[in-house]
Amino acid sequence: MPQDVRLWRMDDGGRLAECPPAPLDLESRLEEWLAQDISILSPSLMVLGRQVETAYGGFIDLLCIDRSGDLVVVELKRNKTPREITAQTLDYASWVADLSREAIANIAGGYLGNGMSLESAFKSHFGEDLPDSVNDAHRMLIVAANIDPSSERIIKYLSNTYGVDINAVTFHYFKADDGKEFIARVFLIDPEEVEDRTRVRGPSKRRPNLSHEELEQLAAQNNVADRYVRLVSGLEEHLSKHTTRSSVCFAGVFDKSRKIVISLLPGESNRENGLRFQIYFKRFMQLFGFPEEQALALLPARQVPWQYHGSASPDYSGFEGYFADLTEVDRLLQGIAKTKVVA
Repeated sequence: MPQDVRLWRMDDGGRLAECPPAPLDLESRLEEWLAQDISILSPSLMVLGRQVETAYGGFIDLLCIDRSGDLVVVELKRNKTPREITAQTLDYASWVADLSREAIANIAGGYLGNGMSLESAFKSHFGEDLPDSVNDAHRMLIVAANIDPSSERIIKYLSNTYGVDINAVTFHYFKADDGKEFIARVFLIDPEEVEDRTRVRGPSKRRPNLSHEELEQLAAQNNVADRYVRLVSGLEEHLSKHTTRSSVCFAGVFDKSRKIVISLLPGESNRENGLRFQIYFKRFMQLFGFPEEQALALLPARQVPWQYHGSASPDYSGFEGYFADLTEVDRLLQGIAKTKVVA
């Protein structure tokens, strides 16, 4: 159903005067406005790239990332038919779904310029660190001056029936008698409704984080409960604790922001190898004040170099391996206890 968007302004006498809609080639200007200030679409977005070329020959108008680390394809309808705009947006999303963290960082680097990294741009924009898990899910937003009934029907069908995370946003232009100009924004579907449908009906819906109880149960099932329970108890005395969909993470404060230092992954553990861990080694040394040799001596014997992604900086690198027994657990905890660091 076409949106009947109307706007009034209050004059000096307290009377309402309607601002009539005015003709303007909005869609030729929307991309520029959104690139300059994506908050007019959503304050929880940051632009990563503009006219991003896909592997299939198309160009995404705007590729964004949200505060959760998920990607958002923003496509302007312009003069495309309903079939073209929805098919094209879905095609772009299919490419975005497989982007690695490294590929996303390269796209952002090319757009941001001045040698700014994805991590630093994200922190500057949102005031917090880029999540360790990026592009777990993605969204699609079709932007237009108006949405025709056919496009509306297709978008609602995909969202309502299959939980596809797709929505449309229209912008409407008004001009008052005194020459002042106004832009109004309207979502086709309430964004919270889209999120709920995606979570409930989507075929690839984001899994919720595991609870502490569920993670402890995984540790018991994989015969590493003794190491898991003792490590969790000992580490939470010094670091803040939170869970993900596969791990319990322990974070410390670095330059007024929290970053993960060590993660325990009970679901990827077993009797033969032990309790699996990943540690950000530079953060570990910095937080607790360990020289490299002493820090290495505290780690389990079974460990190998590890990077969060292929081109990760030292801050996103370290070691992964297994706690084979309680002796290795106690060695790490006793070393940390001597530093008196508390999150």
